Amino acid sequence: MNLLIIAPCLLSPFYVYRGPKEKEYETAKRLRDLIGKLGDEWQVFAYPCPEYALIGWPRAPASREVYERLGMRERAKIIADFIGRVLTEEKPEKVVFVGVKGSPTCGVFHTSSSDPEDYPYRAMQEFFYLGKEERLKRSKGLVGEQGFRLVKMPGILFEILMARFPEAVYIEFDKDDLEGSVETLKEALELGSGSG
Repeated sequence: MNLLIIAPCLLSPFYVYRGPKEKEYETAKRLRDLIGKLGDEWQVFAYPCPEYALIGWPRAPASREVYERLGMRERAKIIADFIGRVLTEEKPEKVVFVGVKGSPTCGVFHTSSSDPEDYPYRAMQEFFYLGKEERLKRSKGLVGEQGFRLVKMPGILFEILMARFPEAVYIEFDKDDLEGSVETLKEALELGSGSG
């Protein structure tokens, strides 16, 4: 058996902090199509969303540093323990992890960064009461106000996973480069370019 371990928001875009936009729907569609081409030797594991598990939904955009302050490392360790237990019991021959570029928790090679001292923590609670359009507008404003930037380092969960499971294959899915990300994943899954 081989195991594809994937960030849940890539398959079900409703986990995204602010709610899905068109790129999340398209990402989910393309990944479902790709997973449908996998043979019997593959199983798919969408682990629990760490951000949802910690805060719920909807939630304000936040950087890796903000999530560290909110206690994400402990929540991420629990999810990593779950993944580790599955790997120990199932003993897959090949493991491919797929994370999300820029995610504070599930970024593989890139995560979001900001100054946690300046973050309006009350926004996490406020987002729960906002409708979709208002959330989308407020999210964009908050990202700009906080000066979020993309930095070259993993998100909190993937930092833990890469330390625990260094032999696995790690793919960073970029929803802004859907074609490139799908091709990279096809190669890792050994599906080849002609598979759709």
